[in-house]
Amino acid sequence: MNDMLFLGLGYIGGGLGAGLTIIGAAAGIGRLAASAMEGTARQPEAGGQLRTSMIIAAALIEGIAFFALVICLFAVLNFGMPKAPISDAAAPVQTEARK
Repeated sequence: MNDMLFLGLGYIGGGLGAGLTIIGAAAGIGRLAASAMEGTARQPEAGGQLRTSMIIAAALIEGIAFFALVICLFAVLNFGMPKAPISDAAAPVQTEARK
C-alpha cells in the first residue's frame, strides 16, 4: 500500500482515539461532579469530605486520560516515522563456499 495512506490512517486513528479519550474523561468527571453536588445537597455537613474525594477521583480520571492521549500520540508518531527500505545489505551474505 501507499505510505501516505498509512500515514493518513495513523493520523485519523490517533485523532479518533484522542477524541474518544477526552469525551470519556469529560463524561466521567461530569458524572462525578453531579454526584458530589447531589450528595452535598442531601447532606451539607459532609461537603468537605465529598469535595476531597471528588478531587482525588477527578485527578485519577485526568491521569488515565493523559496516559491514553500519550498512547495515541505514540501511535501517530509510529505511523509517521519513515521506514527504512529493505536493502540487499540486510540480507545474509552468501560466499562462494556456501553456494
